[in-house]
Amino acid sequence: MKFNSIWHSLGALSCGSLATYVSLKLLDRRQTHEVYREGETSCKSSWHHDWDRRKPLTSTLKGQANIIHEEAVALRHIVLVRHGEYTSSPDGGHLTELGRLQAHRTGQRLHEMGVAWDHVVASTMTRAQETAMIILKQINFDPLKMKRCELLPEGTPCPADPPQNRSVASVEQAFRRDGPRIEAAFRRYFFRASPEQKHDSYLLIIGHANVIRYLVCRALQFSPEAWTRFSLHHGSITWLTVWPTGYVTLRCLGDVGFMSVEELTLRRPRTIRE
Repeated sequence: MKFNSIWHSLGALSCGSLATYVSLKLLDRRQTHEVYREGETSCKSSWHHDWDRRKPLTSTLKGQANIIHEEAVALRHIVLVRHGEYTSSPDGGHLTELGRLQAHRTGQRLHEMGVAWDHVVASTMTRAQETAMIILKQINFDPLKMKRCELLPEGTPCPADPPQNRSVASVEQAFRRDGPRIEAAFRRYFFRASPEQKHDSYLLIIGHANVIRYLVCRALQFSPEAWTRFSLHHGSITWLTVWPTGYVTLRCLGDVGFMSVEELTLRRPRTIRE
């Protein structure tokens, strides 16, 4: 009798444990499924096709008998280069000896790409101008044809997420000063080709890390506030392609594989106090 009582008690306990186990597994499975669905929903984002307000462009050619609707076919390649290492100065900073070497290396790399550059644009800041002059010699581009753009100087494109190590007031002031200008730069240079453009085009922009990172986020339709989440070395090359459909692809981001490790820098050199 005593043995049977113990056995029945163990059986009840086992059944209760089994029921509890099954309940917990079902609950865990449901929660996992809900988390998956929640994550799936948060990751979904549809591409905005008319981001440049040029949604599948067509042009109408009137012939003697027929009317032909011509669609855009050309690609627009936009290559963004960060200036070389520099020292701080009131006029925007001059390249260091290493910075000039970095610009030379970048120019060599751009020349090796074998691209016939249609346009070259540079920021008006001194360090970008000096970088551009070195690169132009390497790619055999006429300096008189290079455009100096007042929209491309360095600045704070928008408040970052996660926040920068700066006061909220200073970030807000910088954003109000620089944000509209940098956004205008995006709208000036990023758009799909028109139907009248028959061949792929290549635009080279020489500028600054903050601006380039913001342009990349905007072009790929990422959150613009994410611009501080990645870094760009001095002299690095970033390549974006705008397709006739409006899609934008990133071919490379911050490429510096053509430099040696000793030549890589991210920030201004620190001044040594004696």
